[in-house]
Amino acid sequence: MPQHRETRSLTWSADQMYALVADVARYPEFLPWCAAARIRSRRPLGDGAELMEADLVVSFKVFRERFGSRVVLRPDARRIETEYIDGPFRHMRSAWAFRENAGGGCTVDFWVDFEFRNAILQGVIGVVFNDAMLRIVRAFEARAVALYGPSPRG
Repeated sequence: MPQHRETRSLTWSADQMYALVADVARYPEFLPWCAAARIRSRRPLGDGAELMEADLVVSFKVFRERFGSRVVLRPDARRIETEYIDGPFRHMRSAWAFRENAGGGCTVDFWVDFEFRNAILQGVIGVVFNDAMLRIVRAFEARAVALYGPSPRG
């Protein structure tokens, strides 16, 4: 079961990074292997939180898979939690948390845990998993540059 946990200190605000990650519909514009995204539904949960159900199509080499997720958006807490609904996984969960730093910028905590049903696909991903996670993290950072401009601290 691949798991990845990462904490990054970035120069953009927690609100900016939260908005970037929460904009699931735009993932195909910048995320590697994300071929399509569709928001199934959105509804308020109370306390400012929102429940979104979304489909992503992931395309990697000869594999092309659609999966559905239940995403809880918590803008006041600057937290995003994702849980698998349907598709090629045995299970999948992830969480993002964004905290303002005292000196400016923010700290981003990201965690993902998943396992594919297909042993072949799981094996292929296992070989490239760490590199894939690094590419995804870099894609979010590049998206921040595209949306908000270069790092204010250089």
